[in-house]
Amino acid sequence: MTDRAGKQYESMRAHFLHAAEQRGFTLDPAQEAPVERLSRLAGELAHPAWRLRRPPRHLYLWGPVGRGKSWLVDTFLDGLPTPRKRRLHFHDFFRRLHEGVAHHADAHHADAHHDGAAVDRAVDELLGDCRILVFDEFHAHDAGDAMLVARLFRTLLDRRITLVTTSNYPPAGLMPDPLYHHLFEPTIRLIEERMDVVDVSGQVDFRRQPRPEGTHGFALGARLHPGEEATAGLTPPRPEEAGPVALPHHELPARAVRDDLVWFGFAELCEGRTAVPDYLALADRFPALVLDGVPPLTEASPDARQRFANLVDVCCDRDVRLVLIGADPLAGLPAGSTLQRDLDRTASRLALLRQPAAGVTP
Repeated sequence: MTDRAGKQYESMRAHFLHAAEQRGFTLDPAQEAPVERLSRLAGELAHPAWRLRRPPRHLYLWGPVGRGKSWLVDTFLDGLPTPRKRRLHFHDFFRRLHEGVAHHADAHHADAHHDGAAVDRAVDELLGDCRILVFDEFHAHDAGDAMLVARLFRTLLDRRITLVTTSNYPPAGLMPDPLYHHLFEPTIRLIEERMDVVDVSGQVDFRRQPRPEGTHGFALGARLHPGEEATAGLTPPRPEEAGPVALPHHELPARAVRDDLVWFGFAELCEGRTAVPDYLALADRFPALVLDGVPPLTEASPDARQRFANLVDVCCDRDVRLVLIGADPLAGLPAGSTLQRDLDRTASRLALLRQPAAGVTP
């Protein structure tokens, strides 16, 4: 390691330790390996790109929810001196990729799902001259998007950028549906060949640790039983507040539309034909979202369960205050079941929700 790389390596390690101290914790033993690997990567990136024959090895961090993966990569990016760095969340990035691919495919009268050039052009627009890209919370569940995700990874891994990805799944666990898993196996092999895979499977779920009030807007949300709305400072919807909310390609009936809040029923928002771009559009417009009529997810349709999980992800990632009214959505999940594993991330994020300080714990 050159002097320049060594200095950046030591600087990054010190940055991690200081960031942990500022948050009031010490590094978990399972975080030591990724801290070491990310610090070495920082040293490798200290050299100008033109001096390197190829970019540093890509990195795939995976582990259960709440083990600090996002904190690790956010701290890493914060400590990198280069301005040519980007952090993109999977949902947001994939929405923009879909829009870009469709635009370029239309311009060339091509099939958006099979036009590799359209993917390349869309990625160019999204990344610009980026040298280091963090792709957070990567997962692959939707068989319809499998080919687009596969093309995206080939495009990213063939560029002179270094990709750092976080996921709750090891590469072999991506696209877990046995009916479609084989479609993703070439991409899994590509990830395993071209990326260093680092396990972050510690025993501590940091999302369940106490946090200072106000550190995250999502954490200021609540899970309520019907009739407890006032404990969270909510006024129930009035008939005149009901109306349609314009989403990217359709309208959705809301129980209340206010300047700072939108209120939906679970049936309309999760059992209806909605998708991640709709939730992102809501997050762009409203700082708070109330969802009532929430059932135990064991009683919801499989599509509604996935939509609910996606909604929770978007609200958490976009710092939207989320209030759920109804039953405990995770009640009755069979221990060790596939359903429970699919909802692990959702459960960890729901643990962030609580009443305001003056409220009553639901």
